[in-house]
Amino acid sequence: MALNALLAAVVLAGGPQDEVSALAPGVPNKAFVPIAGMTLVERTIRALRSSPKIGRIIAVAPRLPLASDALAGADEIRDDGSTMTQSLRSGLAGLAPDVLALVCASDLPVLTRAAIEDFVARAESNGADLTYACVERAVHLARYPDVPHTWATLRDGTYCGGGCVALRPRVLPRLEGLLGRLGRARKNPLRLAAIFGPAVLARYAFGRLSIADAERRGSELLGAPVRAAVCTHPEIAVNVDRATDVILAERALRT
Repeated sequence: MALNALLAAVVLAGGPQDEVSALAPGVPNKAFVPIAGMTLVERTIRALRSSPKIGRIIAVAPRLPLASDALAGADEIRDDGSTMTQSLRSGLAGLAPDVLALVCASDLPVLTRAAIEDFVARAESNGADLTYACVERAVHLARYPDVPHTWATLRDGTYCGGGCVALRPRVLPRLEGLLGRLGRARKNPLRLAAIFGPAVLARYAFGRLSIADAERRGSELLGAPVRAAVCTHPEIAVNVDRATDVILAERALRT
């Protein structure tokens, strides 16, 4: 794609109620929990809207009156599904199959224009069909030392996953077969490595797995080029998974 083309962004704001949404009775899920006076999904959409790299914004969310105000910044609202795969399919429907789209979680309270543009530039330049954001531990700790993560130690360094993925919609059929397993394993690096095969698992267990190894195996599984984007802006990986994360997010916004 041309490097000056605008990306469509899909914001996934579906999902069940959890301990975060329990903090704001009546909301459909954690995307609609207010953080320092503004819902998580609204903060994510505003960050996307601030970037000149982003064109159309599609929010995938429950069709509820309570949700409409928080989603006002999106260009289109589509129904979420009962699974992440269904929601992703809904968000990507009708997009050009060969053009990059940006898929974002809706619980990124400190996401910034700089973080978005850094990731998009990496995804556009690497030629991959799927690019996954990650952040090196030292970069994260320098900015957000109190925010916890699940870390994976590779030969290149120690990393956490980010809340954005860039992909070409043509990979969705193969990706759907992996999403369920990856979702269940995402907080367990050993289970995540096991999905990629015993050789990858062994390399990971002995600290010999590199980013290039993971990219190569991911490309084999997907049947398309897969790359990791090691981002320089840690806010792309600050999300809200636990009730205690709300306090940390509000503190991060203040500082």
